[in-house]
Amino acid sequence: MTGIHGRRGPFTDGDTVQLTDPKGRMHTITLREGSTFHSHKGKVEHDELIGQPDGSVVRSNTGTAYVALRPLLIDYTLSMKRGATIVYPKDAAQVLVEADIFPGARVVEAGAGSGAMSNWLLRAVGENGMVHSYERRADFAEIARKNVERFYGGPHPVWKLTVGDLVEELDETDVDRVFLDMLAPWECLDAVAGALIPGGLLCCYVATTTQLSRVVEGLREDDRFYEPRSWETMLRTWHVEGLAVRPDHRMIGHTGFLVVARRLADGAEAPERRRRPAKGAYGKDFTAAREQDGRGPAQTAPGTAPAVGGDAPAEAGVPQAPETPDAGPQAPETPDAGPEEPGTAGE
Repeated sequence: MTGIHGRRGPFTDGDTVQLTDPKGRMHTITLREGSTFHSHKGKVEHDELIGQPDGSVVRSNTGTAYVALRPLLIDYTLSMKRGATIVYPKDAAQVLVEADIFPGARVVEAGAGSGAMSNWLLRAVGENGMVHSYERRADFAEIARKNVERFYGGPHPVWKLTVGDLVEELDETDVDRVFLDMLAPWECLDAVAGALIPGGLLCCYVATTTQLSRVVEGLREDDRFYEPRSWETMLRTWHVEGLAVRPDHRMIGHTGFLVVARRLADGAEAPERRRRPAKGAYGKDFTAAREQDGRGPAQTAPGTAPAVGGDAPAEAGVPQAPETPDAGPQAPETPDAGPEEPGTAGE
């Protein structure tokens, strides 16, 4: 099932078609015999499109030209009905690559939201894979179901949608990948670790730096996961008109952070981290924040000694140079700097 009912050949009754006007405005319609598309630029009869090849140009009764194309999945996800905010295509692409979603993979997703990421995952795993999506809210789950079924022309044979909490409902084992798009993914780590195969991968999508910090530290404290990686992706388009070649003034800036971590084999012990955290990373402020959240005393970062008085923990087995009384304040090492607050608001 490739989506949007076939992908090849002339338009037929029931096909989803995207009409784009001269200003780049896109309208997604479902072709029905005898129906009419209306806009402020006039009307287009569906019968004029049925039987025409993909990529045709039709005109409204007022003369406005529209390019008619079967929508790409990126177009579909941006135009479909939403309940929860979608995972934007720039982040969905990173998930598919960085989480290595392969044909035949068994994937668990929570939460399903509006179904955008479900569509991308289903396309990636193919007809021999499995995607089981969990969504706490029944209204969001219904929107996700309709969006997936509209794109694929009916129920997808390898997709299962469950309304409920992942921790309470998850019963899969031997899962290759888990994707978490929720407010508190750190609450699901125990359930996820029990479902993933050794070497399996967890990918988390979070919106804020506080969520990012908490899920990364939660993964580090769980000895079943190997050292997590985190990043964000920003997309900037360019204006190209003759000699006027410059970045566009608007861009899709911060939408979310991604975190990935691999599942270790049962009984395996991760090697010590070879890089010291930045000065003060696990000091008094970090400890106070944990205690305020009710998480108890700070755990020692893997491969480091406990923090004392707000100073940087010493790397295990590495002698530390004595402090120099005359030395001025040192800037934190660039590679270990924590994530900064994004300067561009998300969509």
